[in-house]
Amino acid sequence: MGLPKTHTLDALCVGQLDHDAGAGTVRVPQQVHVVTATGRGSYARTTPDRYGFPRLARARQKRHHGFATGDLVHASIPKGKWAGTRTGRISVRASGKHSLSTPVGRCTVSHRNLRLLQRADGYAYNYRQEFTE
Repeated sequence: MGLPKTHTLDALCVGQLDHDAGAGTVRVPQQVHVVTATGRGSYARTTPDRYGFPRLARARQKRHHGFATGDLVHASIPKGKWAGTRTGRISVRASGKHSLSTPVGRCTVSHRNLRLLQRADGYAYNYRQEFTE
């Protein structure tokens, strides 16, 4: 069909098209919605040792201070070692000092400095430009 080789355009071209009757791809998308599976966290409520016996008990709740592990948040850290603004996914702690994972690295941030962008529903949503030439 004369289109560049991408996963999205391949999906558009799959199927029965009657080219003699003029059927074809009418419009090529400029932007593609990308959904990535990120998981729903661990349901285990104990941490075993190397022999399989319980070593310690994990927290009985998954949500602490209104946040759950895997939430996408925006952190505005006013002072300290990691001062500045960052966006990423968090790992919650019962103490309220959550661990924030960003593409640059990890940092510790208080729950007071976080703003929720997306709840952890097991997926990460993003947009990317489709390369058309």
